[in-house]
Amino acid sequence: MLILEVFSPLLLLAILLPRYGCRAADIPEDTTSEFAVRLYHRLQAAGDQDNIIFSPLSVAVALGMVELGARGASLEEIRQAVGFSHLQPGGEFSLLHNLTAALSEDDTHYVIRFANSLYLQEGVTFNPEFMHLMRKYFRADVETVDFGESAAVAEQINNWVENHTESKIRELLSAEDFSSVTRLTLVNAVYFRGSWKSQFRPENTRTFSFSRDDGSEVQTLMMYQQGDFYYGEFSDGTQEAGGVYQVLEMPYEGEDMSMMIVLPRQEVPLASLELIIKAPLLEEWANNVKRQKVEVYLPRFKVEQKIDLRSTLQELGIRNIFTSDADLSAMTDGKDLYIGKALQKAYLDVTEEGAEGSVGSGMIALTRTLVLYPQVMADHPFFFIIRNRRTGSILFMGRVMTPEVIEPNDHDFDSM
Repeated sequence: MLILEVFSPLLLLAILLPRYGCRAADIPEDTTSEFAVRLYHRLQAAGDQDNIIFSPLSVAVALGMVELGARGASLEEIRQAVGFSHLQPGGEFSLLHNLTAALSEDDTHYVIRFANSLYLQEGVTFNPEFMHLMRKYFRADVETVDFGESAAVAEQINNWVENHTESKIRELLSAEDFSSVTRLTLVNAVYFRGSWKSQFRPENTRTFSFSRDDGSEVQTLMMYQQGDFYYGEFSDGTQEAGGVYQVLEMPYEGEDMSMMIVLPRQEVPLASLELIIKAPLLEEWANNVKRQKVEVYLPRFKVEQKIDLRSTLQELGIRNIFTSDADLSAMTDGKDLYIGKALQKAYLDVTEEGAEGSVGSGMIALTRTLVLYPQVMADHPFFFIIRNRRTGSILFMGRVMTPEVIEPNDHDFDSM
């Protein structure tokens, strides 16, 4: 059985500033896709040939937790950047609560867990209403700690993150991340595990060449199946994206969750396609792919990334909370708090599990000719999102520039 597991904790540290210086009616619609795409483009610009993985929904939830304690410009910048400005004031908190609840309600086909936690400095008085609303909307655990004991606090938070991500995210923090002026740490963790509705057979996996955009090639384990998927071919009408490109949507069991893969032609670098990615285009893909028989070649891949979101969020217009002008006075009396760090670490792993010997000894014809059905050959870089098909929520977004690499002397190497 092919299992996909993704984990994403997001950390926000609040520091004491010294006085010197088409859906069912009951299913909410996620309105943060524009924010997700803008965030992706910032990471893309900084990443060159790197893989990318992050959770837009996790970032939105963490910023919602901060917004709950913000006022004035600090609050408005978050509302504007994340895409909440069209909602009634405070409506975003109910939206985030309902979105995470909707994603978590089906535990028979897949597992999605959201966990939020606040770590408060001992002896500091926090607004009782803020604490009440944090529990109401975000079901946040609340712990008091002494940030002066930085090593012990780092260990405590790391243990919490590890426990809520099935031990996949470890050592998120170190003692150096805290200081005597740290007053509040907000941590958001997301865990997702799902299996494809249409399974890959491990015995069909073969070693295959993956062509990277820098011209080099690596050997990877390529999974194969012929199945019913949502598929479409698109073009922006110009050569900006390299002409026609493919979109494949592969549902997980239950069909509420899916992975959407966007693949340019082999000779077209992914960067050319990334230029046109915008929020309305995500919706266009989702609305226009059609269910049909498709031949799919998908590499095993593992993507892990730790992101310092502070500068990225500032580029997106969320600046005030990171400066001495921050107004987080709904958390405590006075305006002496600001956000010192914003970190996210995400992990995605697509593998086969449960078979004795992950690579079979038989042969399968891998051909680009005489194809009876559309063929998606992901043997070069591609863009992906993992989303909820009912709400439109983007749980994870990223790209694969280099999949899982195997060497000729690896146990799994089987030359074609």
